[in-house]
Amino acid sequence: MTYEQVWEVVAPATLETLYMVFVSSIIAVILGLPLAIILVVTREDGISPSSYIYNFLSTVINVFRSIPFAILIMILLGLSRIIVGKVIGPTAFIVPLTIASIPFVARLMEGYFLDMDKGLIEAAKAMGSTNSQIILKVMIPETMPMIINGIVMTIINIIGYSAMAGFIGGGGLGAVALTYGHQRSITILLWIPVILLVIIVQIVQIIGNYLNRKTNKK
Repeated sequence: MTYEQVWEVVAPATLETLYMVFVSSIIAVILGLPLAIILVVTREDGISPSSYIYNFLSTVINVFRSIPFAILIMILLGLSRIIVGKVIGPTAFIVPLTIASIPFVARLMEGYFLDMDKGLIEAAKAMGSTNSQIILKVMIPETMPMIINGIVMTIINIIGYSAMAGFIGGGGLGAVALTYGHQRSITILLWIPVILLVIIVQIVQIIGNYLNRKTNKK
């Protein structure tokens, strides 16, 4: 293949991967972070204990985390058809990518909140802070560097998922590696997607490290 032909295949696939990854990541964090907060708040030792809420959410999250991603995709493609009207392509696969990532985000962020100094929460309580003030002015600011790390880990995790999704109709760089690199034995189109995925991961990690340093300074 000529360089022009390679570019015509790889360029749109790269954009598809970036589209899938970042839309899924944004939605997963927006939904997963509040779930983590609810889990921490409603724990037995939380600021507003509720065994019913905690046990229900914890069980649902554990169930979804237990299902292998390849199987979860098959289960959720019907939901993709309902939400976006299709089961093939990047937009359709945003649904399973997001739903698979929300439990990951929730457990990750929950662990970060649990690791913070409990004395800060007790001090906030002693000063008469409300639960919402404790969450917004103590828990989130104190764990922000770890939250940033968690977001980076989530994006990197979804990049891996997106490559797998490409093998079963999701498009993107994974589809290029499978269709052109493996099935048609075009070696350059097997390795270029790999290299580009590595570069994307490195860029995400560099940005995350930069934001982490800036946050730690504050």
